[in-house]
Amino acid sequence: MKIKVASLNETKKLAQAFASLINEKGMFITLTGDIGAGKTQFIRYILECLNVKDKVTSPSFVILNEYKSSLCPIYHFDLYRLEEKGLKSIVSELREYSKEGNLTFIEWAEFAHDEIPNDAFKINVYYDEDDVDIRWFEFIENNNNKRFIEELSKKVTK
Repeated sequence: MKIKVASLNETKKLAQAFASLINEKGMFITLTGDIGAGKTQFIRYILECLNVKDKVTSPSFVILNEYKSSLCPIYHFDLYRLEEKGLKSIVSELREYSKEGNLTFIEWAEFAHDEIPNDAFKINVYYDEDDVDIRWFEFIENNNNKRFIEELSKKVTK
């Protein structure tokens, strides 16, 4: 499913719809796509909806940010600056945080090679080819998230 957003307000509405479907089982979510397209902003809005009080920032230089929520523990990775050697040093954390009961976001998941679980919820965020003010959020369906995407589609197409 692809969703077109033309403003931060539309991104926020999409994040609110997404956040409303997350439960205490958590999720393992990967985000790929263009630099500056809105991956971190989307996560920031989701966490705002989940009542995270901490300032949500990109973990580009620290690799991992942890947040507290009444729903479940939240982990936010950014793999952009990791090289293969650096990735190997955090593989056990990636596996640990992929377990049920955690809400884990992985930005720049394309750099993780084969370390991302196959059943991860994958989101690709990219600029429109003709208008850089428009972004596309592509939610990639798999066996585990089909129902979630159906519910998300209902919420955003109202």
